[in-house]
Amino acid sequence: MRHFITTADWSKDELQSVLQVADRLKQDRNQCLLDGKTVALLFLNPSLRTRASFQIGAHQLGAQAVVLEPGNGAWGIEFDQGTVMDGTAEEHISEVAAVLSRYCDMICMRAFPMFQDWSYDRTDPWITALVRHASVPVINMETIVHPCQELALMQTLREKLGEPAGRNLTVTWTWHPKPLNTAVANSVIMIATKFGMNVRLLIPNSDYLLDESFMAAARNNAADADGSFEVTHDIDAGYAGADVVYAKSWGPITFYGDADGASNLSEKYKHFIVDEDKMSKSNNALFSHCLPLRRNIKATDGVMDSEFCVAIDEAENRLHVQKAMMLHLLGVNASEVRS
Repeated sequence: MRHFITTADWSKDELQSVLQVADRLKQDRNQCLLDGKTVALLFLNPSLRTRASFQIGAHQLGAQAVVLEPGNGAWGIEFDQGTVMDGTAEEHISEVAAVLSRYCDMICMRAFPMFQDWSYDRTDPWITALVRHASVPVINMETIVHPCQELALMQTLREKLGEPAGRNLTVTWTWHPKPLNTAVANSVIMIATKFGMNVRLLIPNSDYLLDESFMAAARNNAADADGSFEVTHDIDAGYAGADVVYAKSWGPITFYGDADGASNLSEKYKHFIVDEDKMSKSNNALFSHCLPLRRNIKATDGVMDSEFCVAIDEAENRLHVQKAMMLHLLGVNASEVRS
């Protein structure tokens, strides 16, 4: 039984096959290939695109999606093993996963890190516990990585640029009023290097380096795919020659669990906002972001409303790639998908 937890567990060829099915589903959206199937969607955190795209995608495939929000209309869940459950959680993931596995054909979960202890959060304990106790395929709807967003980005780049290998992609940190998850940044550097792109991580200083596990994955991917991966603190150098600029905010891991310290540090770097002047330094680059995006904080109105902004295209492609992944995990042969 296969799960989709991180693209690190999937080869480029496997992901390419899923993307090819997504291309066909984009042309012919309503194909009842999962008629009678049921998908449980566990949301421990807010969502707009993820929730809508999974619910609508399941419907277009003939399946039923059941949305559950633990702690809000569903019992709160404890994920750690051996815990004395005298807190707010009413049931353990072992029972949740077992019951949903009896009801459903697939379980998907969104669970952000707790922003208290990175040594704990970096193990991705929530999705790991779900996989351990589930007896049906599991999809990660975002934890410390966001693999569905990765696929949507890659489908978008293939549509706009053709073969992504050899193209230059800059992932730029941007300021935000509060420290955010590193999941999307982790994911972008992994998928882009896996597909042979030359990836540059533009950050204010070393406090904003991503966890070494993801940095190492990007370096290894780049070596395997004849691409490159580098880090720069220089804005002009970060944008120079870029074919794609991807913006994301995240909190410095050196201040993980210290929201005030992280915010005080980040205040000095508001000038990392993506604006028209910075984009003009690129190679007529596309711009994207996973959304939601605070306008004139992360990127200006001029960038967001430009013809080179493909954030909405990427958001749409979440629908198609997730449908393709659901079909793949539930054993539907690619030849059954109409083009």
